[in-house]
Amino acid sequence: MFSKMLIANRGEVAVRVIRACKEMGIETVAVYSEADAEGLHVSMADEAYCIGGPLARDSYLNMDAILTLALKVGADAIHPGYGMLAENAEFARRCEEHGVTLIGPGARVTEEMGQKEIAREIAKRAGVPVAAGSGILKDAAEAERIAGEIGYPVILKARSGGGGKGIRIVREAERIAAAYGEVQKEAAGAFGDDGIFLEQYIENVRHVEVQLLADRDGKVLALGDRDCSVQRRNQKLIEECPAPELPEELREKLYGAAKALAKEVGYVTVGTVEFLVKGEQFWFLEMNTRLQVEHSVTEMVTGIDIVEWQIRTAAGIAIPYTQEQVGHGRHAIECRICAEHGSDCMPATGNVSMLHVPGGVDVRFDTALYAGCEVTPFYDSLLGKLVVCADTREAAIRKMKCALSEFILVGVDNNREMHMKFMENGSFRLGLYDTGIVDRVLR
Repeated sequence: MFSKMLIANRGEVAVRVIRACKEMGIETVAVYSEADAEGLHVSMADEAYCIGGPLARDSYLNMDAILTLALKVGADAIHPGYGMLAENAEFARRCEEHGVTLIGPGARVTEEMGQKEIAREIAKRAGVPVAAGSGILKDAAEAERIAGEIGYPVILKARSGGGGKGIRIVREAERIAAAYGEVQKEAAGAFGDDGIFLEQYIENVRHVEVQLLADRDGKVLALGDRDCSVQRRNQKLIEECPAPELPEELREKLYGAAKALAKEVGYVTVGTVEFLVKGEQFWFLEMNTRLQVEHSVTEMVTGIDIVEWQIRTAAGIAIPYTQEQVGHGRHAIECRICAEHGSDCMPATGNVSMLHVPGGVDVRFDTALYAGCEVTPFYDSLLGKLVVCADTREAAIRKMKCALSEFILVGVDNNREMHMKFMENGSFRLGLYDTGIVDRVLR
């Protein structure tokens, strides 16, 4: 097992990883930007070091500073959390070259699954259904030609995209050249990679993902599935485990496809395979080679500490239980509490003057907030994840309504009221919804 771990991230996920390390007896090293000097993760870690200015590119994305610090303090592992450097193949390679374990599947797998057109080909080899699409496009003219062959609507995607960026839906040929330019510019700015491909756009689908845990001996377990269809601008707002109203036969097919893909690529540690589901059909969307924001709902249902097992499998420890021993039967829901103005959903900032966290059995709030902390404009708007679990989905919705009504945050505008609308929406309560539900609920 590792003796000292550097957490190359901030906020809620850094706090989550530090807690796991403390429970495992691993010393922790926090890094922080000038804007995060008073961050909760800074005070929780055994050691903490400032690595740059407020902008992420000057601090949390500074590979040289992070790796140099890890070697200087004697850290034998780095946990990247999610976002930031979590799926950066170059950083994974540099860690390997310097003998530092990056908690993840390794540079090769990170690179292959991070290039979405290559991931599509690997999925095909594994027998996993994929939507009709292209390789990396040479120019807008090629995009228009292939889109005409596939049929509109299509979706243009950045090869290295994530977080809802680098995506455009195109419904007519007249729009594709402009959309191609927009995606190319956005991808180059956000990911430093302007590679673009396109796929058939399948409408009125559900977004269902399978949580995997794999070890170096080749054992791959499906820890359950999650429905992440409640999205705004391709960013998730609410997740639940398991996906409601999903036929068991289809659920097992999703598990089988996710496992087959992981074995095809030689996956190790924690990962998630995302699918589009419509009726009895499903298509591979992408694989996230990192810890997911929504891992918490799966932990609540299975009782398995996903962060701890991510670290253990990265250290070479074998998974001791079988697929049949993975617990199911309960239901969990997660609401992402974000700093935003209710009128236009734009990111909000401010100082937290009052914070009351909901309590009770099976209620959890993963956050780095505390009374007196400042929410700055430099990073993602996620403030925390409110998670509840109950024996049934209906009971979980009731519990979430209670938790939301109890949650108090003064000083920073947030989206609590928006989440309450979903808990009271008829389609959501019945579990009969798809990725278009946000437009219907919030219009």
